[in-house]
Amino acid sequence: MTASPLPRLAVTLGEPAGIGPELVAELARTDLAADLIAIGDGELLQAAAHSRGLKLDLRDDDGRALERRERGQLRLIATPAAAPVVAGKLDRANAGYVLSTLARAADGCLAGEFDAVVTAPVQKSIINDAGIPFSGHTEYFALRAGAEVVMMLAAAELRVALATTHLPLSAVPAAITHDGLQATLRIVHADLQRKFGIARPRILVLGLNPHAGEGGHLGREEIDVITPALEQLRAEGLQLTGPLPADTAFLPGPLGRHDAVLAMYHDQGLPVLKALGFGQAVNITLGLPFIRTSVDHGTALDLAGRNLAEAGSLIAATRLALELVVKSRD
Repeated sequence: MTASPLPRLAVTLGEPAGIGPELVAELARTDLAADLIAIGDGELLQAAAHSRGLKLDLRDDDGRALERRERGQLRLIATPAAAPVVAGKLDRANAGYVLSTLARAADGCLAGEFDAVVTAPVQKSIINDAGIPFSGHTEYFALRAGAEVVMMLAAAELRVALATTHLPLSAVPAAITHDGLQATLRIVHADLQRKFGIARPRILVLGLNPHAGEGGHLGREEIDVITPALEQLRAEGLQLTGPLPADTAFLPGPLGRHDAVLAMYHDQGLPVLKALGFGQAVNITLGLPFIRTSVDHGTALDLAGRNLAEAGSLIAATRLALELVVKSRD
């Protein structure tokens, strides 16, 4: 009997001066049953492996199906950095290089060349300093794929999706709209079904204000926007609870009755999730026509090149991407 080809997972190295290349080198040591295809600078990847005392079997990707991957083996789509890389030292000259690796991964997924993409962390500030507008992986892949997307992080049994992502807190209330909230919840509902195999997803929706507005005394967004949007979606058959106060929604009782939580803004839901599972949490982009997962942390420039960075989140992200690919083939 002929063995089935391994799922092809593209893995981007992220910010070259950060911990991403080291984490990808560590990822190669796992026994995950996936064809791991690194997209980035091969010399940088080998140097990162050497700094951690790892032997890396790096081979050019020829696009052919792989039925078995040995520990330490990675295939490579070579994308040279534009300028020499020094661990921990950002360089605007490499901003375009970083985006070129993301573009290659996204385009390869859209063309069916890869089954999923897993991303190491990037440094948004240096890309913007180079004069390139960039607010994050999530928004970049959405634009590349022409899709409406939602950011969701998962750790253990907790999944937290976001109604807004990388916005100043002052801009959040205006960004919570009836149509936008409904679009977000439809994406979360659909991908919990399609990608996670949950037949009837149960979603807990947080309010925006303290005490979910306290009946309008602490804000009217719950009354004017959130509740009407939820009521209309419930009439369509979505199982939604809320809006609930964020300070009590994460207790075991409410969480145990739901498959995901929708937070209104970045720092409303993610601190709870990261407190419960930092280093093992996974960032998932919902709504894309392909599977994309990522780490739950940043570039950790202070740790780069010091053999101190933990690869747990990247390994968890790759494991989840693999599970979702396998599930999609069932």
